Amino acid sequence: MDGSALTATEFASAVTAITSAFGDPTRRDIYLFAREHPQGVTAAEVAQRFDLHANVARHHLDKLASGGYLDVAVARSESGGAGRPSKHYRATSDAMPLAMPVRHDDVLVTLLGRALELLGPAEAERMAEEVGIEYGRAMAGSLGAGDQPRSFRTALHAVADALSAHGFATRAEAREGKLRLVSEHCPFGDAAVEHPVICAVDRGMVKGMLANLYGDTTPATEASLPMGDQRCVTAVPE
Repeated sequence: MDGSALTATEFASAVTAITSAFGDPTRRDIYLFAREHPQGVTAAEVAQRFDLHANVARHHLDKLASGGYLDVAVARSESGGAGRPSKHYRATSDAMPLAMPVRHDDVLVTLLGRALELLGPAEAERMAEEVGIEYGRAMAGSLGAGDQPRSFRTALHAVADALSAHGFATRAEAREGKLRLVSEHCPFGDAAVEHPVICAVDRGMVKGMLANLYGDTTPATEASLPMGDQRCVTAVPE
């Protein structure tokens, strides 16, 4: 094996490790909040931001720290008072799920995008989504998807966790009566911006995973980096 891809067992292990820390949607949001503050955040700040009791906020932060996703430092108040030192939680610089674990070669991804464009927009998008569906089904199989029925919301959160393990930093959310998958990071980088057809692969992965975990759906791209948005949003009708 050349190390360019994870085996099914390695991928399942990665998902298990990440979902133990990120299985709670609020905890995933807290992690992203911490990443936005390089100086670190306190339990009080998290509690205020997410309308949580301080002890609940601390529990989430400690869970992320125990998984190696946050570093903890003790610092006194900047005012120099004699109060109790507070813990500051800062995103670690390594072992980040955002950098994990699809290892891709940017040259090959760019080549793929250009090759797909030669087929014409409609055919390229169809083929890209088809590849994504096949890979999504394989991802669902790595998660142990079986005959046990899942609710739509449970399946969607499982898809979000799997995509996060694949480097997308995805969360499931409900807004205006619709369920969506919001991805804060694209592991394909600039290649997806230059060749938007690559986004059809992502959409196909969602479709393939949900087909195995729940049933047939028709995901639709609402926002994406190639469209000039700050994040990628996939609407998923139940």
